[in-house]
Amino acid sequence: METNGHYFDEEPISTQLEGAVQLSLPDFSATFVTASNVFSWKKLDTGTKFLLLNVPKPEAPPKNVLDLGCGYGPIAAVMEHRFPGAKVWGIDVNRRAIELAKRNTRSEETVICAPDEVPEDIAFDLIWSNPPIRIGKENLKMVLTRWLGRLHFSGVAYLVINKNLGADSIQKWLENESWETSRLKSLKGYRLLEVKHHV
Repeated sequence: METNGHYFDEEPISTQLEGAVQLSLPDFSATFVTASNVFSWKKLDTGTKFLLLNVPKPEAPPKNVLDLGCGYGPIAAVMEHRFPGAKVWGIDVNRRAIELAKRNTRSEETVICAPDEVPEDIAFDLIWSNPPIRIGKENLKMVLTRWLGRLHFSGVAYLVINKNLGADSIQKWLENESWETSRLKSLKGYRLLEVKHHV
């Protein structure tokens, strides 16, 4: 069976193999429909679960929240559950991921789309992301610069990045770019970073 392709390809050319992934958190459980050439399609990525288990509760209810690099939608689905009053946005370049995330999210208010389809006037109170490290460091910096730039002045982003894939250098780069960046927690090589505007 042909499964060549990458989760960051816009239009995966391989035959689509379907799968299912179970997510079980203290406050939320779901089974997600997945498919080949979508990030972590056979089991929930350890970094994603680490983020969802440890991300702090916001001080005030958010209005617009973003799952940056949503894949098949587990982070967006948890955002829907935790922030019922918010509009959830999930973005990905992978068309197969977008279609799956639409199936795996439930709220009519949730928008799953390609990055260029997000209106320019939307500012985000909260961004959660297991960012696409394998697109390369320079491409990743462009992605983070673009979307952190859409963070509301009082907003906060939480990123989970593996130490072996450059978490510490990304943290240093963010600090050099004048973002207030803190490492909240580490587990098995994963870092949970909190990113805010400098006050």
